[in-house]
Amino acid sequence: MREAGQKLHGRKILVTGGCGFIGSALVRHLVAVCGARVLNVDALTYAGDPSVVAAVAHLSNYEFEQLNICDTARLSEAVRRFEPDAIIHLAAESHVDRSIDRPADFIQTNILGTYALLETAVTYFRSLGGDKRDQFRFLHISTDEVYGALDHSGARFTEASQMRPNSPYAASKAASDHLVRAWGVTYNLPVIISNCSNNFGPFQYPEKMIPTMILSALHGLPLPVYGTGENVRDWLFVDDHVAALVLLLAAGRPGETYLIGGGAEICNIDLVRKLCSVLDELRPGCRHENLISFVADRPGHDLRYAVDSSKIRTELGWRPRESFASGLEKTVHWYLTNDSWWKKRLNGGQIGERLGLSANGERAAPSMRVGHG
Repeated sequence: MREAGQKLHGRKILVTGGCGFIGSALVRHLVAVCGARVLNVDALTYAGDPSVVAAVAHLSNYEFEQLNICDTARLSEAVRRFEPDAIIHLAAESHVDRSIDRPADFIQTNILGTYALLETAVTYFRSLGGDKRDQFRFLHISTDEVYGALDHSGARFTEASQMRPNSPYAASKAASDHLVRAWGVTYNLPVIISNCSNNFGPFQYPEKMIPTMILSALHGLPLPVYGTGENVRDWLFVDDHVAALVLLLAAGRPGETYLIGGGAEICNIDLVRKLCSVLDELRPGCRHENLISFVADRPGHDLRYAVDSSKIRTELGWRPRESFASGLEKTVHWYLTNDSWWKKRLNGGQIGERLGLSANGERAAPSMRVGHG
């Protein structure tokens, strides 16, 4: 994996959505570890936050431009100016609960935004020649949710699985996957698609499941679990996902799709119980499991996701370094020691309402909506 990072040294990489959770982890790694030259393009919507890349923002091989990928004119100008060797596309609306409430935002960004980026990329790609054209890549980051739901039989999604999305979010991402593949076939754009399982780790926006549970527990609030908590997810520590993306960019085959999973399937109720055990150790004095509260299930809640990552493991030698247990402990510790970061995001709006917290992090009347992937 170290060799893959070395191959990216000095390469110019445009990252969309680089101020989001996964995007920022990738940007920090590309800039500080790989030594790549990165242009981070982000619209800075509610989940976009420049502070998550503060560790590299001062370095000469990092640039930032605030723009929406649907703004074709500005996007095209940024690409022409930067002249990237690769584009990594992570900009997306990504929260299932929000997609149920406001699907139009997901259609706009995930489908129309991807279309605008593909059109810009094709125009730019056609202008290239020689080695720069041969080496150019368009890496599209997607989700396992495009494949729909599995039962408890033990089967896993593979790259050949049929897409059967069940939420507006998943449908919008499936559409973007189809667009990327079609632009690769029709216009010979050298695309690579990755579909990952649920990510977790530091800097994750508080609306997602694990940070929501951590922050609720810290304030003695109910830990809302949808339904009976039997829904199963495969969890992937964000830094392991980043390592996989670096490998795909350096050595992935154009035209191919790769599934990336942590091999850590766990049902939601067991996850919350494990999280409570970690909190009991790090913040003794409260048996956090007593805070668990079951709430009405959300519409179209997929029973189980699980991916077969054997393709990327066999072809590129990728393996997750963190177990679920070690990654969860690191994540909880990070939120405990970085309260100044997450308190700024409880801005009295939707996140504060979901957690039952006010802008200054004080307790208010809790809402039971919570983001289970």
